Amino acid sequence: MQIDYPFDTLPESGAGLAVAEDVTWLRMPLPFALDHINLWLIEDGDGHAAVDTGIAIEPIKAAWKSVLAERRLTRQFVTHFHPDHLGLAAWLQAETGAPLWMTQGEFQTAHLVAADIPPFHVGAMVDFFREHGLDGTRLAGVAQRGNAYKHLVPAIPSSFQRLRHDDVIRIGRHDWRVIVGYGHAPEHASLHCEALRVLISGDMLLPRISTNISAFPAGREHDPLGMFLESLASFITLPEDTLVLPSHGRPFRGIQTRIAELRKHHEDRCADLLAACAGQPRCAGEVLDLLFGRPIDDPHQAWFATGEAIAHLNYLEHRGRLRRVAGDDVIRFVKN
Repeated sequence: MQIDYPFDTLPESGAGLAVAEDVTWLRMPLPFALDHINLWLIEDGDGHAAVDTGIAIEPIKAAWKSVLAERRLTRQFVTHFHPDHLGLAAWLQAETGAPLWMTQGEFQTAHLVAADIPPFHVGAMVDFFREHGLDGTRLAGVAQRGNAYKHLVPAIPSSFQRLRHDDVIRIGRHDWRVIVGYGHAPEHASLHCEALRVLISGDMLLPRISTNISAFPAGREHDPLGMFLESLASFITLPEDTLVLPSHGRPFRGIQTRIAELRKHHEDRCADLLAACAGQPRCAGEVLDLLFGRPIDDPHQAWFATGEAIAHLNYLEHRGRLRRVAGDDVIRFVKN
């Protein structure tokens, strides 16, 4: 099955577009190269439950005020801790009283990152990237970026209702099953409704771009890419005609086709890295442009690109295809 995009029209900011029974699509602006996030409203009794919130900027607050003028918010389901998903949860709770539902790993990580607690602070990330050979100019950009998370998520609710894998939550007239995925975030929660044949995938399945998979100082030698690829098994068993509602890009059908594309994408990137590391040890900082096919100069993008390069090198090391090489305080890898 080819990937199919059933909706040609994009919702205007602050206006909703019905995409399934009891499910409405909201599209909010982001001030990045990735210029939007999709949020979802699910009818919940006499109100609506929200899935994700957007970052804490005035244009999104204004859009939410338009939405809230016509709808009562009952609950907030947040897929993961990243700013574009959690950023306005505290503000929405203050405005509406809607409580936060989230996995424990995401809730705790959000508080750790916002508080700049080691090893979740920017200094630890700079040191981690330096160990992996990121050059001085890019390192300086990452350092100057500072704790951008705190600016985009100025407050976080102090309590939450915990979501766990395979929990079944009744929202309005339908049951939604929680599918926890790994690699992109600690415990990312997607929501699947079997009756509606709808999956709110968050960032685990995106239609045109690959999900960022990064390594971080708290798990220096972890294998987030392996965890992500294993997590896809929870989605590939869903019917091919499932309507996937992603956080970025348009809703689509063709879930198994998209999973095959994502697996192929990472296989190709790993093949590129193996070729680059054949006979000559390489560090993450030396393979950024190769991995992404373009220069990575923007500090925001360098942060994610370096984390992703390390994740791919760790993945190959975990499978015995690369080995680490000691020397000159920079971590390098060479093909076995």
